[in-house]
Amino acid sequence: MDYEQLKLNNQLCFPLYAASRLITRAYQPQLDKLGITYPQYLVLMVLWETDGITVNEIAQKLILNTNTLTPLLKRMETQGIVRRQRSGQDERKVLISLSDRGREMRVQAAAVPLELLKELEHSPLSLAELMEMKDKLHRLIDFMNGARHSEQKNTE
Repeated sequence: MDYEQLKLNNQLCFPLYAASRLITRAYQPQLDKLGITYPQYLVLMVLWETDGITVNEIAQKLILNTNTLTPLLKRMETQGIVRRQRSGQDERKVLISLSDRGREMRVQAAAVPLELLKELEHSPLSLAELMEMKDKLHRLIDFMNGARHSEQKNTE
């Protein structure tokens, strides 16, 4: 048996993984200027859209487990970027909101995607192709995330 299905070039996951890592690496110089990591940047983008939401809501939007997100949020609180506070209605819920510093970072962070676009100007893909790929990836994510939730419901 040749095991074609186990060859790296035949995998869907590897080019997605590699592209993600390379794009994250391209973002890093800009994020270093802000003093944050890529996962922290993702949390900030969620909060810049909707401030004052629960850990669970952030985890859902980022497709992360809360036990992965909680230490990240604690570090961000220590850095003075966010505030964590128990919900007045339900003590089990922790609300996350931006600090003044977190809100101010939005202005500087606005340049981050623009810098990536500058790097991608020399890409073999046009901007239209990149946007089409982004849309297709969102459809794949929605499908995979929906399938995962269906599996979880079936096992409960």
